[in-house]
Amino acid sequence: MKWLTELLKKMDKTKWMIVGLSGILLLVIALPTGSSQEKKELFTQPEEQESSQKAQVKAYKKQLADELEQALGCMEGVGKVRVMITFQDSGETVVEKDVVKSANGSGDSQLSSQYQESTVYQEADGRTPYISQEKLPAVEGVLIVAQGGGDSKVKQEMQEAVLALFPVQVHKIKIVKMQE
Repeated sequence: MKWLTELLKKMDKTKWMIVGLSGILLLVIALPTGSSQEKKELFTQPEEQESSQKAQVKAYKKQLADELEQALGCMEGVGKVRVMITFQDSGETVVEKDVVKSANGSGDSQLSSQYQESTVYQEADGRTPYISQEKLPAVEGVLIVAQGGGDSKVKQEMQEAVLALFPVQVHKIKIVKMQE
């Protein structure tokens, strides 16, 4: 104990400040900043949004395929039919932004303008971005497996039907005969 009292007498103001600030730093580091549940929610929100978007895309793909199957199944000579559709992407969500334009300069020759964008938020749902538009995914290719897929006239009619419904290139449509 004697050595401790001698050590405390020898310390000047700067050493005391260093010890005090070190103690405060340790307290700040050791204090919890919120419950672990709140932290989990922060990390799971983007994952939940991503999985719900994937589910929406999957449902949209199934709906398109089912409707195309029904339409082609009603055509003469097609018979039983199965359809597979692929997408280029998973769609796009357009977030509303405020754009502020400011013009600076003196005279006609030195006019410059600046644009500043800021995202518009919905306050009712806890500060989520305001979505002005959601674009559906674009169809990239179509595979049709049909009983009448061996007949060239039926193939041509199915291909024309797909071209009328979707903005795809002809080489991205494949029609094959269904196995018996």
